[in-house]
Amino acid sequence: MNAQNFIPQHAGSRPAFIEFEHASITYGRGDKAVQALAPTSLRIGEGDFVALVGPSGCGKSTILKMVGELLKPSSGNVFVAGREIGATPIRIGMAYQNPTLLPWLNIRDNVMLPLKIVPPFRHDYRAKRKSEFRDRVETLLAQVGLGGFGDKYPWQLSGGMMQRANLCRALIHDPDLLLLDEPFGALDQFTREELWSIMQDLWLSKKLTVLLVTHDLKEAAYLANRICVMSARPGRILDDSLVDMPRPRTIEMTFEPAFVALNQRLRAMIVDARGGAGIVNAPIHA
Repeated sequence: MNAQNFIPQHAGSRPAFIEFEHASITYGRGDKAVQALAPTSLRIGEGDFVALVGPSGCGKSTILKMVGELLKPSSGNVFVAGREIGATPIRIGMAYQNPTLLPWLNIRDNVMLPLKIVPPFRHDYRAKRKSEFRDRVETLLAQVGLGGFGDKYPWQLSGGMMQRANLCRALIHDPDLLLLDEPFGALDQFTREELWSIMQDLWLSKKLTVLLVTHDLKEAAYLANRICVMSARPGRILDDSLVDMPRPRTIEMTFEPAFVALNQRLRAMIVDARGGAGIVNAPIHA
C-alpha cells in the first residue's frame, strides 16, 4: 500500500470488528444508581483507528473497558471479532497514561512480559526468550527509537521513553486490538507529537484495530480515521465523523485550514455537550 495515497474508509465498507448494540452501563442500584453510559450503538471496522472524545466523565473509558472485557454491559450487547465478549479469545494490547513498567525489570524484559503470559507465545517462552523473542523485542524497540536501551531500567528513562516502551509492550504479542487510554496525556507537547508520528507509523505498518480515548482534539484528528464525540453523563455518541485527510499526516498539516476547522467543530460540539458552560477541560487543544 502507498501510504501517501491512503485515505480512511468508513467502517461500513469493511468487516465489523467491534459492535455495540444498545449497550449501557449503570453503577449501583435503586436510589444510588448512576447511569454512566446511555444505550449506545457503535460499529468499528477491522483495521479502523477510532478516537473517542468528549467532556470528562462522559463514558469514554467505560467504552474502552467494555471492549477490553473489564466491564460487562448492564443492558444490550458488545461484540468483538464477530462474537459476544468472552466467547472467543482475541489478543488485546493496552496502553494507559501511566506506563506502569515494572521497576525491577529492564526495558527488554518489561516489553517481553506479554510473551510470557499470552498464548500461544507463553508455550514457547522458555525456549525462545533468549533468541527469537529477544530479537522481536529489539526490532520493536528500534522502531520506536529505543534501540540500544533494552538493558536500561525504567528509572533510567525519561517519561517519553517509558511511554515508547509501554507501546512496545502493548504491541509485542501481535494484538488484534489496541486500546489506548490517554497514553500521551502526561507528556510535554513536543514529546507527544513525536509519539503521534511513531503511533501512526506503527498503525500503518501493522493495520490493527485501534480505539483511542483522548481529551486532545489535535491528537484525535492526527491519529484517527474516525472521531466519535460523546455527550456529558450519561454518555452517548453525538457525532461520528471521518477524518478525511491523507496519510501519513504531519504536524505541519495540523495548521492547515481543514484541520483547524475540524478541531473547532469538535470543540464546539463538546462545549455544547457540557451545556455551553465555559471552556472545555484542559488539555483539549483546538
